[in-house]
Amino acid sequence: MIDLPAARERFEGSTDGTVGLEEEFALLDPETLELVPAFERLRDGAHGIPELDGAIAGELISSELEIVSGRGEDLQDALRRQRVRRRAIFEHAEANGVTLGATGTHPLSDYREQHIIETEHYRRVEEGLQYVARRNNTFSLHVHVGVQGAERAVRVCDRLRPVLPLLLAVSANSPWVDGMDSGLHSARSQTFTKSFPRCGIPDVFGTWQAWADYVELLVRTGSIVEFTQLWWSVRPHHSFGTVEVRICDAQMTGPEADGLATLIYACVAQAAREVDAGETPPDLPGRLIEENMWRAIRYGLDGRLLDLEAPRVEEFDAVETVERLNAWTGAAVALPELNGAQRQRRLIAAGAGPAEVYAQCVEETRSTFPITEEPNVL
Repeated sequence: MIDLPAARERFEGSTDGTVGLEEEFALLDPETLELVPAFERLRDGAHGIPELDGAIAGELISSELEIVSGRGEDLQDALRRQRVRRRAIFEHAEANGVTLGATGTHPLSDYREQHIIETEHYRRVEEGLQYVARRNNTFSLHVHVGVQGAERAVRVCDRLRPVLPLLLAVSANSPWVDGMDSGLHSARSQTFTKSFPRCGIPDVFGTWQAWADYVELLVRTGSIVEFTQLWWSVRPHHSFGTVEVRICDAQMTGPEADGLATLIYACVAQAAREVDAGETPPDLPGRLIEENMWRAIRYGLDGRLLDLEAPRVEEFDAVETVERLNAWTGAAVALPELNGAQRQRRLIAAGAGPAEVYAQCVEETRSTFPITEEPNVL
């Protein structure tokens, strides 16, 4: 099921700067805000709605829906397409008695009550991972950026390794899990990234051949049967010829999702520029990047991160992360002063319980995602 020569050809024929967006949402009962298994109903009921053609995808459990932009010719085109699809899906869901939520975890749901989607792919995931798959009721944002050339794509992924924890800190939006305050800013990352195999920050591969050798070894040893079983937080996507960044929590509001996608796009573009200039990625051991991963999971933008690319590793206030990424990439992304986890944590500190906090999160999502005004990016 994995055709590496064909994947390489897709990268050789890819176009730099094309963009695809994938946003995951919880499907909720509008009265209780509990998860409801409505994916198949929404998917099947979308036939005949032009704006939803190809827009709805499944993501493991039937209480989750993924909005897919499809291939945008550039970032603005992808954001424009996604906004049209968001509005259509929110209207479709409301017409079917379903509300959409956009935080990295559902604060109240019992994972033991969630149903795996009935497809061959997800049956394989459940059979192979068992508890790890069933435990994963999390929601994220993925950004695909076209990178021409298989060698370039692998090197771009290598360059992004130390950037990934910074993007996670910016996106953190999941302090709740299993009905309790986890004490974390991204409980999603702890329950998904730290549980799934072949997940998190990948090793440096350096060349397409090294990547292909690794994939072939996994196939030969019966470890995987399809490349999507490589759940790394950044990966060269065989089917699309893109670098896919998968580290981020789902965002509570449409403007935050747009801003984060813009920042990710800028990071991929800057990494590609450095690769083209022949710059060598920083030689950083995984243990240092993992230290920043933990800090991002635990404290998000309220904590301190390590400047791994300074001559001497020092701490910096995580709240500076967007400013630092803008300086590195040349972007001018503006995000709210407080991210989703920080806003939720302020409510927690004021005495709000999980149901009250989540109700406010869902209202922010409902009032911002269906808006289709022209995005203002880069």
